[in-house]
Amino acid sequence: MKKKRLGKSDVMVTPMAFGAWAIGGWMWGGAEEQAAVRAIKAAYHSGITTIDTAPVYGFGRSEELVGKAMEGVSRDKYEILTKFGMNWQTEQGEYFFDSVDNDGKPFKMYKWASKEKIMQECETSLRLLKTDYIDLYQIHWPDNTTPISETFEAVQRLIEQGKIRAAGVCNYNADQVAEALETIQLASNQVPYSMINRGIEKDVIPQAMERGLGIIPYSPLQRGLLTGKIKPGHQFNEGDTRDGNLFYTDENIIRAHKLLEEIKPIAEKHNATLAQMVINWTIHRPGVACVLVGARDEQQVADNAKALEFSLSAEELDSITAAADKFSPAPLS
Repeated sequence: MKKKRLGKSDVMVTPMAFGAWAIGGWMWGGAEEQAAVRAIKAAYHSGITTIDTAPVYGFGRSEELVGKAMEGVSRDKYEILTKFGMNWQTEQGEYFFDSVDNDGKPFKMYKWASKEKIMQECETSLRLLKTDYIDLYQIHWPDNTTPISETFEAVQRLIEQGKIRAAGVCNYNADQVAEALETIQLASNQVPYSMINRGIEKDVIPQAMERGLGIIPYSPLQRGLLTGKIKPGHQFNEGDTRDGNLFYTDENIIRAHKLLEEIKPIAEKHNATLAQMVINWTIHRPGVACVLVGARDEQQVADNAKALEFSLSAEELDSITAAADKFSPAPLS
């Protein structure tokens, strides 16, 4: 699988990355450990060598599973993208939301990216991932209680120490990216982006292309909706935050299916699933460096990898975009 340079950094990434959110279990209704390890290994053997994880995905569980799966593989053969700046251990930082952990215990989540917290988090991630460096270290969410300059002075220090190779942000708007760039050269901005969630095309993507950042879209399938497999009235497992989400109301499921029906003939022409075509389309969007696609088992990995086995013509890409342009979600009542 041909790799692409991530922004202006020396980090090379595959056009599709293994998104390790779901394997952590939290907010996805649970996950099975051995299946998760096999999924990560299957991704690597299929040529998807870039893995995106985070401490908060299962409260260390996702990073630990990545470390377990990749143990024994030469470190220069794969790329680890992880994050920092989420705090569930203490009530410090910017309050984010209330939730429950994998065991059903309630807690409060905070966004906290102080210098001390970052240095401590990096050491924990290195230990869990069983590595001595991280390829891309990303702030998970903006923290309004810590100056952006303080956050990225700490990240720059980690680069100088050789513990990370490049810095990135997640969920930053254009103004926040501009402020961070006053302190550090960012390699990427990881943001939600899908065929039916394209708000970043207005300013975030143009800024990234102008300032030399790669866009790393997450939830390109809108957390499964764009597979076409979720129908109105779908019952989610306990703890699955898709229940009640804007895109998962019955009305918006119906609207998404209308879009999918319009572009389905293109997928059929290439003997591809709707999900594979949606991923392929996302990979070819302007400014996109690497698309995150999650999987919980080997079969899902194999299905995802097939998204790179066919080429959509410029005309087909335009037709898909034109169909997506007509989608508008119904607001929550």
